[in-house]
Amino acid sequence: MRTPVFEHTELFLRGVGDTTDIVQKEMYTFCDKGDRSITLKPEGTAGVVRSFVESGLCAAAQPTKMYYLSTPVFRYENPQAGRLREHHQFGIEIFGAPQASADAEIIALALQLFEKLGIHDLSLNINSIGCDACRPAYQKELKEYFHAHKDELCETCLERLEKNPLRILDCKEEQCKRVAQDAPHMIDHLCEDCAQHFAQLQEYLTDLGIAFSINPFIVRGLDYYTKTVFEIISNRIGAQGTVCGGGRYDKLVHEIGGPQMAGVGFGLGIERLLLVLEQSGLEIPQPVLCDLYIAVMGQEAKHTAFKLVDALRRAGIKAETDHAGRSVKAQFKYADKLQARYVATIGESELASGEVRIRNMGDGSETQVKISEIINFFNK
Repeated sequence: MRTPVFEHTELFLRGVGDTTDIVQKEMYTFCDKGDRSITLKPEGTAGVVRSFVESGLCAAAQPTKMYYLSTPVFRYENPQAGRLREHHQFGIEIFGAPQASADAEIIALALQLFEKLGIHDLSLNINSIGCDACRPAYQKELKEYFHAHKDELCETCLERLEKNPLRILDCKEEQCKRVAQDAPHMIDHLCEDCAQHFAQLQEYLTDLGIAFSINPFIVRGLDYYTKTVFEIISNRIGAQGTVCGGGRYDKLVHEIGGPQMAGVGFGLGIERLLLVLEQSGLEIPQPVLCDLYIAVMGQEAKHTAFKLVDALRRAGIKAETDHAGRSVKAQFKYADKLQARYVATIGESELASGEVRIRNMGDGSETQVKISEIINFFNK
């Protein structure tokens, strides 16, 4: 799924929530020439849901599974380790799957991705933040608790106290963290449906052999979450240890104009992932830039090589030849800089015989091959 870089501001006010830090402090919002309020995308899910509804995909057979890759995301905030004003996200969304097995599936997918990349020093934290049936009573109790500690809260949390006390649990200020330590937990106030869902999630994760910790202070920074929320944590990237976070958002599709439909997903910052790779001492494999470099001597050889390179590329072989009028020695140096796997030289004698010697640049071995058979040579 690809969505625009900017959306109508209303989408994020309705979806992300006007009590979140993202909406209150971090969005890049401006008026366009038609005096419409436009916002640069601060996260990926709301735009995907909007597109999912507008394109009529909610009427298709469910569940629908989607991903977005390298989508630009903008946050006006203080840059620090792992946190940028513009970064890119990879994300997964599943619509129309209300059962906890879908939650476990996306968590497993994220962990498998990290495992394939060679990142192992991670921990999974999960929580449930309930639903509209059980959250109001809990929020009332939470508000009463924090009211008794008003003098210890930061200014931002004093505002949250009236609008959304749940967000105080996510505050990074030390004094608010201390107060929150003894606050009542949502998982102790879940309705029967939410409690069953959370228990099933733990069963499915256990089925897959996935270790997890229940962290009652995870609420995530977005108002659209219901029931499951989770974070995958790394201790290798400084101030921001969360490399992947997500959860369930069973109301969002309806709030953005679609039918009542469950949703669950996660987002992963690509730049933050690169930091984890770097801190873990892992290198991203460099792509092969050139399978065969064809060095040329003379204009006739140049024409032959030019046509041959085109044919090789059409066959899926990465081929290059000279475009700078270099000497043969300089062409070999350039091929070496490209890290070409093989090099062939075409001159008068090769044109006369119809054969070239292809040198393996790894071990120095050479193979005599007919010019007309070079593509078959590489296919083998």
